[in-house]
Amino acid sequence: MYAAERQQEILRLARESGRVDVLSLAEEFQVTAETVRRDLKALDRAGLVRRVHGGAIPAGRLDFEPDLAERDAVAAEEKDRIAQAALAELPADGSVILDAGTTAVRLAAAIPVESALTVVTHALPVAARLADHPGTTLHLVGGRVRHRTRAAVDAWALRAYGEINADVVFLATNGFSTDGGLTTPDLAEAAVKRAMIAAARRVVLLADSRKFGKEHFARFGDLSEVDLLITDTGLSPDDALAIERQGTEVVRA
Repeated sequence: MYAAERQQEILRLARESGRVDVLSLAEEFQVTAETVRRDLKALDRAGLVRRVHGGAIPAGRLDFEPDLAERDAVAAEEKDRIAQAALAELPADGSVILDAGTTAVRLAAAIPVESALTVVTHALPVAARLADHPGTTLHLVGGRVRHRTRAAVDAWALRAYGEINADVVFLATNGFSTDGGLTTPDLAEAAVKRAMIAAARRVVLLADSRKFGKEHFARFGDLSEVDLLITDTGLSPDDALAIERQGTEVVRA
């Protein structure tokens, strides 16, 4: 079987089952795991699948939302660089809102223990990273916790964010584009994100370049509402310029 034929079959299996794993594919096609990884890399570059830990999931499914652990394994190095760059945007002795998301968790982990910040979050993993910081005043927003994101949503969360006026919100998104704006698969998550944008004087979007051009079911804002986008060098200079024309500063970490 030629590589192109094998990749087409891998794509079919991914779309049928929602996920494929390297070891099973290697056994099925009687090739090495490294060969399968090269196939998945080629499909990922073509935008047909998204690589996750141990395998891949089909790309372009507006109704599909990977679990937190799967998303954490995607673009890990890029997310680390984004989180480090975001540290420069923390206000001295100020107040911040941290959204749910794997990059936001990395930012929380990078905040110095002695930092004298007031932090508000509705994300359990973010709160867990900051709970032992003696200098940080941590506020955990409540509500119904979504299993996929470990984040609180619905009326309690919306009410809490309606009472806040923070210096900066560090926002996450599943997809962003110049035309489609900021999108996420879930309507309840989108409502909380809109409330967070309204609750801060400055909006910093943390999003790796793989999310550029992706559009999901629920739209929660426009790029023009974002003051600063921190992404990675996978976003081309031309795309960065197009975003900056909408009034958003871009940092490619």
